[in-house]
Amino acid sequence: MIVRRPVPSTGVFRPVRPDDTRTSPEPPLADVTALGPTGDASAPTPYWPGREVAVGDTTLHVRETPGPAGETAVYVHGLGGSSNNWTELAGALSARCRGLAVDLPGFGRTPPPASGDYRPAAHAATLTAYLEDLRRRGSGPVHLLGNSLGGAVSLLAAAQRPDLVRTLTLVSPAMPDFRPLPSRLGGRRAALALLPLLGAGARAEQDARTPRERLARTMALCHADPRRVGDRAFAMAAEEAEERAGLAWAPEALHHSFLGLLGTWLTPRSGSPRSLWTAAARVTVPTLVVWGELDRLVGVYRAAQTAAALPAGRLLRLPDVGHVAQIERPQTVARAVLGLLDAAADGSWPAAEPAVRTITADRARAWTHRLPLGVVRPGAYGTVPV
Repeated sequence: MIVRRPVPSTGVFRPVRPDDTRTSPEPPLADVTALGPTGDASAPTPYWPGREVAVGDTTLHVRETPGPAGETAVYVHGLGGSSNNWTELAGALSARCRGLAVDLPGFGRTPPPASGDYRPAAHAATLTAYLEDLRRRGSGPVHLLGNSLGGAVSLLAAAQRPDLVRTLTLVSPAMPDFRPLPSRLGGRRAALALLPLLGAGARAEQDARTPRERLARTMALCHADPRRVGDRAFAMAAEEAEERAGLAWAPEALHHSFLGLLGTWLTPRSGSPRSLWTAAARVTVPTLVVWGELDRLVGVYRAAQTAAALPAGRLLRLPDVGHVAQIERPQTVARAVLGLLDAAADGSWPAAEPAVRTITADRARAWTHRLPLGVVRPGAYGTVPV
């Protein structure tokens, strides 16, 4: 996959649009002038302790990565994930922003919602209430980052309350994907387990597996190559999986959050506030979309459509990366996010324009290859494989 990043230039900044693509020889990505400090990639990032934060009738568990007081990043995990999914990226960005990674209701160490409502809109309402609390305390608007289900939740929050969000980063957001491929969910039995009535037997089979066995299957689905997961990261994830296995409400939270997401997918596009496509068209803040080309869960074919639906959206496609780019390539994603933050701060991120509502296959292919990267800096653009 060819992606775009800046070539040192004294020219005036001109964002590349589908009809204006530039190419030029370039050095490897690592040789480019640093976009900003992203921390020491060789040093392990500490798993910062969490704390409980009262948000309405919910108590959110939030993990904080210390950073400068000026800017705050809020991280939202995906289905079955937790705040730990952002540890490495939050560490890489800690020289620029304080990081706050939330456990959504029913996940990580946050208890289930009193309402029993796990729909993305309900999660978005909780997230919005948390962002409002941050702003009252002088920590907003924030840089909002979401992965998978957390991407959908963040998208809804940014559409409803743009005043609370400075920039938005979506890593493989859970946009509607109806490909009938059971392998996306771990096989036919795993897909069957998601059905309310017919899946009871399959769910019992899953429950019989050890937490580590379930974790290994999840990593095989989410990572392009699970063999690249380090021992330390796997040990931390295994510890968390074993802790979660002791929570009676954990399976229900996972199951009903999936069904809530599916309900959102089934919502028609035509103006419904529950539609993710409708929400995307209403997001006016600078937005970076990051997608792994080997994403098994939400196909990369949705990447260009998602970026095109966002009025101020730009796309970064990463080869040899799966569904969790922030875990698989934290330093690469950090550089892209820093480019977004810098461009949003100095006004060089292209302004919002009307979203493209209908995208033909040919147009989608054009957007895939010609959208500018999230790493937006003054100067001309070139192309380089990464």
